[in-house]
Amino acid sequence: MAISYEELTTKHPCFARGAKSNNGRIHLPISPGCNIECNFCERSINAHEQRPGVAATVIKPQEAIDVIERALKVCPEIHVAGIAGPGDTLASPYALETFRLIKERFPDLVKCMSTNGLLLSEKAQEVIDVGIDSLTVTVNAVDPEIEAKLNAGIYWHGKHYTGTEAAEILISQQIEGIKKVSDAGLTVKVNTVLVPDINTEHIEKIAMTVAEAGASIYNIIPLIPQHRLKDCREPTCYEIERAILKASRYIDVFRHCQRCRADAVGIPGGADYSQQIYIDLKRLSRESTFSHG
Repeated sequence: MAISYEELTTKHPCFARGAKSNNGRIHLPISPGCNIECNFCERSINAHEQRPGVAATVIKPQEAIDVIERALKVCPEIHVAGIAGPGDTLASPYALETFRLIKERFPDLVKCMSTNGLLLSEKAQEVIDVGIDSLTVTVNAVDPEIEAKLNAGIYWHGKHYTGTEAAEILISQQIEGIKKVSDAGLTVKVNTVLVPDINTEHIEKIAMTVAEAGASIYNIIPLIPQHRLKDCREPTCYEIERAILKASRYIDVFRHCQRCRADAVGIPGGADYSQQIYIDLKRLSRESTFSHG
């Protein structure tokens, strides 16, 4: 059974209340490819960029066990094993396979996964059965017209969808998936990328909708201008605080996000041990599987 939201506030840095948590986490770069084409997302294999969607390498599920063992020796404060990319965790089988191994070898670690939610509804039972404790779903809009400005398309059941048709499918699968896993007792965090002039006035509606679906905590991530939105400006501090204020009417809002890499290791905001942990691993030539969308 997944641990409670209250317990997560004492173990998981993304659920900490008040001051920054001193709990550590390890992100396992397991998932190479993605099935949606976000206009602001550009996944990459490199060792220098400090943002989501980036990792120095992609590893295999069995390698993850060795990586965790090494990481716990370097940073005993690690209480969370998470998979957040660099692609989507449900677009390939590797994340769920890894969590099955973690459940057997490290039963005391909090198991945390992030997904865009396109396949969450149909894979909800697998997510529940594998023992995920906290699930993050990125929901950038609940209005198809707005979502279509943020996402160029999706790949779903062997077909490519674009525009509002793609947006309608994505949103419905996200909300339905959140309901299924939250009803089963999983704690759900929702991430929203705040994009000026596109979804800044839509945050309240997103927060209300995901809270009604069962999400427990909300994280507003300022846009990093890149890819198709490289010419878009970053949101101002005022816009971020205004969005937080509106969202907090409906749901707890997390305020300490570090926009971590997909291979981050250590305590958020502190020393990062990712290069030390991953440097000796053989790098896999999976870059070609990325759809840079």
